[in-house]
Amino acid sequence: MKTILIVEDNEKNRYLMRFILEKNKYTVWEACNAQTVLDMMNQDRKPDAILMDIQLPDINGIELTRIIRQSGWDGTIPIIAITSYAMTGDRGIALDAGCTGYIEKPINPETIIGEIEQYL
Repeated sequence: MKTILIVEDNEKNRYLMRFILEKNKYTVWEACNAQTVLDMMNQDRKPDAILMDIQLPDINGIELTRIIRQSGWDGTIPIIAITSYAMTGDRGIALDAGCTGYIEKPINPETIIGEIEQYL
C-alpha cells in the first residue's frame, strides 16, 4: 500500500483529498504547514508521493519543494503541486523548483487519482 503525504493548510481540501485517496486504498499522512514536513524529514519518515499546496502559512510550497529536493531525504519522491495558482508561468515555476507534476484546483474527484497515479 502506497503512502501519500498531503501538505495542505485548508482543512476542507485535506479532508477531500484524504477521503478520495483512502477510498482508493492509499495510506495518507497529513501536514498543514511546512514545519510538519520538516519534522518528518528529521524523523526520516518518507512517503511514496507528496501532494504539495503552494500557499502554506509558514514556508510556501515552492520553497519547501526546493528544501526537500536539496536534502538527502527526498530520493525520487514525486512532488505534485496542487494549487489554485493558475497564472501563466506558475506551472513552470513549480516544475523548476523540483515539482514532478502540477494539478490545478479545484481538483476533480473523478480524475484526481489518475492524475496522481501517473507520477507513482
